[in-house]
Order: sequence, then structure tokens, then C-alpha cells
Amino acid sequence: MSKLTPAIYSQIWPDPRTVWRWHFYAGVFCVPFIVLLAISGGMYLFTPQINAWLDGPYDRLFLTGPHATAQAQVEAALHAVPGSTLSAYELPKNEDDATRIIVNNRGERFRVYVHPETLEILKNIPEEDRFTRMVFHFHGELLMGNIGSVFVELAASWTMIMIVTGLYLWWPRGHEGIGGIVYPRLNRGSRGFWRDLHAVAGFWISLFVLFLLVTGLPWAKVWGEYFKEIRRVTGTAVVEQDWTVGATSRNTPKDLSGEQLAHTGQTIPPANIVDLPLDYSPIDILLPAVPALDLPPPVFIIPPAHIEGYWTAKSDTQNRPQRVKVMLDATTGAVLQRENFEDRHVLDRIIGFGVAAHEGQLFGWPNVVLGVFTTGGLLMVVTSGILMWWRRRPSGLLGAPPLPQAQPFSCGFMIFLLFFCVYLPLFAASLTLMLLIEKLLIRRVPPLALWLGLEKRV
Repeated sequence: MSKLTPAIYSQIWPDPRTVWRWHFYAGVFCVPFIVLLAISGGMYLFTPQINAWLDGPYDRLFLTGPHATAQAQVEAALHAVPGSTLSAYELPKNEDDATRIIVNNRGERFRVYVHPETLEILKNIPEEDRFTRMVFHFHGELLMGNIGSVFVELAASWTMIMIVTGLYLWWPRGHEGIGGIVYPRLNRGSRGFWRDLHAVAGFWISLFVLFLLVTGLPWAKVWGEYFKEIRRVTGTAVVEQDWTVGATSRNTPKDLSGEQLAHTGQTIPPANIVDLPLDYSPIDILLPAVPALDLPPPVFIIPPAHIEGYWTAKSDTQNRPQRVKVMLDATTGAVLQRENFEDRHVLDRIIGFGVAAHEGQLFGWPNVVLGVFTTGGLLMVVTSGILMWWRRRPSGLLGAPPLPQAQPFSCGFMIFLLFFCVYLPLFAASLTLMLLIEKLLIRRVPPLALWLGLEKRV
């Protein structure tokens, strides 16, 4: 078999200088988002610990007598939020913990902390005002609703381009030794060190970053709807999917389905679809029966969505492969139906595994450590990239890599581009818009084209 000549090679793979420009422009757009999302994502890895710390004052209460009935606790919570209905009763982890009761008032959900003995309201907070919920909204939508979700998805799409082009540039070509490939060399001066640190750190975290980006897409507004439509066309859609698509609002409509559940470990079950009679006495029958089911916490007891429906016990653990949903007989507490993770569609299970790993909860503390390693490494790559750009940028210009000579058609590059355009519709739309703006506007304004590096300085 004959070896690839440079001419044939250039037809398959693009010139590294062309890839370098793609890498640079993707980085210019993504870096601000990467910093914000890496920091918020790193915080989000510790959601259970943060919630436990913030809720500490309401646990291990000093009790002197018997508990009030669960129905009385529910009624106290409902009284604290006038006009509300019960959304869920969270099973306390310890007998002396405050009871967390989720109530719904015109689509807005409140978490009410009730003293189990005195029925005193210890805390009453809108669910979306909890710190970890605000981190969740910031990480997924920059606190800007669906517009923010689109920006985050756009940044995620171009970050994938940045990572893949970075790997292409990192790939050893006639390199002697592994210095600068798997570890940074310390004898090449300041500029060489930062280049090595950027390339090496990028190599070590690249696959983990790509995994986080891919597993985060199902929640994005455009990609999530795109995926739902593909499932509908292929007949693989389900009645309820266990993750949100796009922004989740404080004032969500009352006919919440499982799709509206947030992707935190403290997700809130759907509110009642219809108003139910003010009789929550079945909770006192179900409360002793639910612990025997041994569901991973947090566990919610949920009233039926319809008058003729069933009460439900549901585990909302962040380790989604362990989630269980059980329908119960309200008069006896007997199990009528049980839905395990294994009973779900294979696509939902795949995404469930990805979500759990994305949140750092699939395999315990090593998963959290891996998440911190990835987010920290991403910040290191960004910092080193900024320092390299700052030192090499020409005066008065953005500092894009030099324009390469005219290159022949590269089928490898076109296949790569086509794949990402099909897989990432928002990337395809943004790329089309960017090329149109470049052709119709930027190229016609020479100073702007020169500053962006689209024209050579004479």
C-alpha cells in the first residue's frame, strides 16, 4: 500500500493552520461561558452537601413528645401558604428532623418546614429561591429563561468544536518523546511552558469535557426539542421523560408532567392536575408503609393527579439508575405497581446514566472528584489559553492565527463539519448565520475584517 503524499493528505485532512483558526474563534466565543459554567457546574457537584448544610438548622430538633399526625403536618403547611394544595410529602431521614412538605399555589411551589411535634412553621421558601435551585438555573440558562438556555447550548456546541480541533492540533506529528504531549516541559521558557500546559491539560480532560457536554444536551431547549421530535418520528417517545427541556419557570402550569421535573437530586414531583378534596388522611396510612420499601432518599409521597388516581411513593435520588416509583393503595398501603429504572425505555436509561454521572452521583465520591478534576482542568486550559493569546496578540488586532494559503478541498474536514451540523442543529444555524454575516457585512468593512483576522495586514 502506497504512503499518503502531502497532496493526498491535504485532501483528507485540513491544514493545521485552518484548524487553529477554528479553534481560536470557537475559544473567543466560548471562554466567557466556559468560565461561568465550569464554576457553577463545580458547585453543583456538591448539591447534596450544600442542601444538607443549609437545612442543618431544621434537623435533629429537640422533641419532647409524640409526633403530630402526617395529615396535621400537611394541613399546617397548607395553612402557611393560603390557597395551596399538597404537591408532595418528603419522607424525613430521621425522626427528629423537620418535615419537608411541598405545596403548590397557582403553579408556584413552596417548601414548608414543619416542626413534627408542635406544627410550628420553621421555614417557608419558594422552591426556586433555594440556593441549589438558583445554581441549577444559572448553570442551565444563566437565569435568563429559554434565551439563556439557547446561549448555553450554543456555547456547548462550539466548545465541542474547540475541544475536537484542540485534539487535532495536539496530535503528535513527528514529535520526539512524550514531553509536551502527556506532561508539560519545564525547560522551554515561559511561553513554551504555557503552550505545553494548555495542550497537555486539554488532552487529559478532553474526553471528560465532551462527555459532560453530550450528557448536558438533553436539557437544552433546541437540542432537547430536536431529540423529542426524533423520538416521536421513530416511535421511541415516552409519555413522561425524566428531565426538563429548556428553562423551568417558577410559575409552571398546573398540569405538570414528569417532563417538568428539574434534574437535581431535590426534584419536585408534579403538582395536582385537578383540585382534590381536602382529605389527606391517606398519608397517615402510607407513611408507615413507605419506609419498608427501602427507596433511596429523597423519597416523596405524592397525592394522585386525578381524583380516581393512586397515591405514589417516588425516589428522586440523583443516582438515577436507583430511582423507583411505586403506586400504593391509599386504604391499606399495599403496593399496586412498581416501576424500576430497568423498566424504562433504553434511551431513557442511557440518558439517566449520563445525567447521574454528569451530576457526580453515579459512583459516589470518585464521580465527584472526577467532576472537580474536569471543571478545574477546564479552567486551567482557559487560563493558559488567555495568557498565550494576550502575549502574542498584535497591537490593534484581535490576534487570530494568520490566514493560511488557499487550501484544496478537504473531505475529512467536510465530513467532520457535516456530522456536527446534523448532531448539533444550533451549531449549524449559528455557523450559517456567521458565514452570511462575514460575507455580507464584515468583508465589506475592511477595518473590521482586518481586526477579526479575516484580512491580512498589508
